[in-house]
Amino acid sequence: MTVPSQAPASLTLYGLKTCDTCRKALKSLRDAGHDVVFHDVRADGLPRETLERFHADLGEELMNKRSSTWRQLGDSAHGQDVISLISQYPAVMKRPVIDDGTRLYLGWTKDVQAALT
Repeated sequence: MTVPSQAPASLTLYGLKTCDTCRKALKSLRDAGHDVVFHDVRADGLPRETLERFHADLGEELMNKRSSTWRQLGDSAHGQDVISLISQYPAVMKRPVIDDGTRLYLGWTKDVQAALT
């Protein structure tokens, strides 16, 4: 008896088109046969509901405090909540965020790669 192969998942990748890590993730996911929709958070923005869902699932890890954008912001910006800050400055979001419809993945780590490719 042969077990039917499962079709690759449809994914949404949230990131920046200029981000090398996002481009690598997008290419790897497509090469693995996934149907991937790319959402540029700077060009397209993110609805507040989406950011709230990301924050509820991923917590404070959603904020990339190692980014050059974060370092350029003043102390008053650093005191804002994660959702407000990412709404104003999308480049401070850690990326990519990959949504498979049931689970969110953050970054393009070896664990995320193993789970999705």
